[in-house]
Amino acid sequence: MVAPRAPAAGRGMSSTEQESLLANWRAAWPLALADWSRFTRLQDPRLCASSVEAAKEGLTGSFAMIRLADQRVVIDLPQVQRLGLQDHAREILAHEIGHHVLAPATATDHARLLARIHRALPTLEAHAPMVANLYTDLLINDRLQRQCGLRMADIYRRLATSASGSSPLWQLYMGIYEQLWQQPAGSLGGPALEAADLRGDAWLGARVIRTYAGEWMEGASRFSALLLPHLLETISDARVDALMDTRHAGRGSQPVGLERLEEDELAPVLHPALDPRITGEEDAGAADEVAEDALPARALGHGQTREPFEYGEILRAAGLDMDPQQFAVRYYRERALPHLIRFPVSPQPQTQELELEGLEPWEPGDPLDAVDWLQTLMQSPTVVPGVTTVQRVMGPAPGNEPANEPIDLDLYVDSSGSMPDPQQDTSWLTLAGAVIALSALRAGARVQATLWSGKQQCLHTDGFVRSEDDILKVLVGYFGGATAFPIHRLRSTYAQRPVAARAVHILHISDDGITTMFEQDERGNSGWDVAAQALRAGRAGGTMALNLYSPLPASLVGAKGWTADLLRAREQGWDIHVVRDMTDLLAFARDFSQRHYQSLGGAGQ
Repeated sequence: MVAPRAPAAGRGMSSTEQESLLANWRAAWPLALADWSRFTRLQDPRLCASSVEAAKEGLTGSFAMIRLADQRVVIDLPQVQRLGLQDHAREILAHEIGHHVLAPATATDHARLLARIHRALPTLEAHAPMVANLYTDLLINDRLQRQCGLRMADIYRRLATSASGSSPLWQLYMGIYEQLWQQPAGSLGGPALEAADLRGDAWLGARVIRTYAGEWMEGASRFSALLLPHLLETISDARVDALMDTRHAGRGSQPVGLERLEEDELAPVLHPALDPRITGEEDAGAADEVAEDALPARALGHGQTREPFEYGEILRAAGLDMDPQQFAVRYYRERALPHLIRFPVSPQPQTQELELEGLEPWEPGDPLDAVDWLQTLMQSPTVVPGVTTVQRVMGPAPGNEPANEPIDLDLYVDSSGSMPDPQQDTSWLTLAGAVIALSALRAGARVQATLWSGKQQCLHTDGFVRSEDDILKVLVGYFGGATAFPIHRLRSTYAQRPVAARAVHILHISDDGITTMFEQDERGNSGWDVAAQALRAGRAGGTMALNLYSPLPASLVGAKGWTADLLRAREQGWDIHVVRDMTDLLAFARDFSQRHYQSLGGAGQ
C-alpha cells in the first residue's frame, strides 16, 4: 500500500461522506475476511474518520497499519478518500488482514523475518523494516490478485497516475508487480523496456515471490540481497516510506525465542541470480559457483546465540519502543529460561497445625466472626453477648508432613573494567546470575542482587525482593570502573539480621578482584570480620565463583597476594569454585543448585 504526504492534521470529511464511507467499509470487512478463509476471525478494524483519530491509534505516514499485539487493523479513511481509493475497501482490508494471516502473522515471526533481512543488508540494517514491509506486501498482494481476483493492480495503477518522479527502488518494486501480473512495462510505474538491468532484477524479484511463496521466511534474504544495491542508490522516497503499514506492527508485543540463531540464518546469503531454485541451474557446477559467489556471512556472536546489541536491534526494528536496559533484561531472561533449576529448600522439622484447645468467653470488641455459635447455644438458648457467648481457643500442634522453607539468595556480581558490558556483549557473569536468581525465585526464595565496581559504584535491589525485573535491571547494569567490593553492603545486610529470619546463601561472581572484600571498610572495620559475620548470620554458607588463570593451591604455604587471601577465605568457610573460561559460569550456575539438592537428599527437585 502507498500514500502521499499526509494532509493537515484534523482535516476530516463531512458527516454525510463519513457515514457513507464507514458503512461501505464495514460491509466490506466480512468479505475481506472470507477472502482468506471463512473461518478467519479478527477484531473489527479501527476505521478512523479523521487523521487525528488515526494518529491516536498510532497510524501516521500511511492510510493503513496493523498491530500484532491486539490483532488490529487501523484505517485512515480521509487519507483513503484523498487518494481516490475509497472504492477499494475490500482490497485494502484484505491486504491488512493478510499481514495477520500470512506474513508476518505473529510478533515472533515478524522479528524472525527482520533478523534474516537485517543480516542480508550489511551497513544498511536500518532499512530492514522497510524491506520486510515491501516483501510481505508482495506475498500478500500476489495471492489476492491471482487467487482471489481482487483489483490489487488497479490500486497501484491509480497511484502511478497521481505521482511524479520515481527512484530506482520504486521502479524495481513496481516492475516486480508488473512481472507477477503480466502487466505492460511501465503501466504500474515500473521500469521502461529499455531499462534492461532494472527489468532483469524485477524478473528475479518476481521469481523469488513465486518460488518461495510457501517458504517466505527463507526467501527473505534473497529478496533483501536483490534490493541491496538499489537501496544504496536511493536516499529517500516518500512513496516507499508510505508503504510501511507494518512500521510499528510489533509495538507492545512479546516476541520470544530470538536470543538464539536458527540454522537457516547461518546459511550464506544468496543473491537470487545465484540461487539454482530461481535460475533453474541445478547442475553441480552451478551449485559450486553459487557457494563460491554467495555473500559472506557476517560474524554473529558466540556459538548459536545472538549478542545483546543484535537482539535489541531486531526488536527495535520490529517496533518495540524500549531502552537498551529493557532489551537486555528480556535478552538475559530468555537466555536463562532453558537453564533454570529450582533453588534448594531446607526441610524444617515439622509443619505447625492449629488444633482446638478449649473455649473462652467472647466479649464485645472481639471479632464477630470469632463467636462459636454452636457452643454458645448449647450453653444457653438465650444469647447474652459477653455472658453466654464463647469462642474457640486454638493452639499449635506438630503436623504430619515436613515443611520446606526456601533459602534466600544474596548475590554480588562484579562489574569492573575487566568485565564486558552486558547490554552490548554476552556477559556470562550476568547470565549465570540470572539463572541462579530466577531459579531461587521459582522456589519461593527472595533475592538481593548487588552490582559493584569501584568506590561509590554500587547498584542494588531494595533489599531481598521477589521481582524478576528488579533483579535483572541490576544484573544488566554496567560500571566498567575500578575494583572495590562494597563492604558496607555486606556489613549492613547482616549486622543486625534477626535470628528468626530466613537462612541466606551468599554468592559472589567475580575474579581475583573479590579479595577487595577483605580490606578495611570506610569505618575501619576489617573486611575479614565483616565476611565472617555475614556467614554466621546468613546460616546457609557462602560461595565464590571466580574467573582465575589457574586453580588454587592446596596449601597456604608459599602463597602470596590474592592467592593467599582466597586460601584464607576458603578456611573461613567460603566455597570457592574456579572457572578458567567465563563461559564455564553457565555450567556452574546449573550445577550450583544440583549440588545443594543432592546434599539435602533431593529436596525440592
